Amino acid sequence: MTAAPSPSPPAHVAPYVRVLGLDLAVEFLMTFGGAEIYIAASPQGRNRVAALVGRDKALALAEELLPRRVPTAKPWIAAVLRSQGLPVAEIARRLHATDVTVRSWLKRSKTDPPSDPRQMRLF
Repeated sequence: MTAAPSPSPPAHVAPYVRVLGLDLAVEFLMTFGGAEIYIAASPQGRNRVAALVGRDKALALAEELLPRRVPTAKPWIAAVLRSQGLPVAEIARRLHATDVTVRSWLKRSKTDPPSDPRQMRLF
């Protein structure tokens, strides 16, 4: 089974993907999503963010204008994991959601209209 192209990230997740890359952004969101977090401008040895993403990427995240609460972005993560070939049951286990919920997220992501390339970017 070949992997499908990964869905583009929603606006609230895009800075994480831009700095960390797709796979690390998914791991970061699954680790810290839903919680308030302080990303230090000068991470020290016991910094959990730096331990996960590395000091350089932690510094890059600190420079972004990110909200204090990390988004969960579960519907988008489900679509990314599905594009990587994971079955719905495994996605549900990883995201602590039911298979019914995951199927709903995946169905909704397929029916969402594609963004209009003529639309001006907000940022």
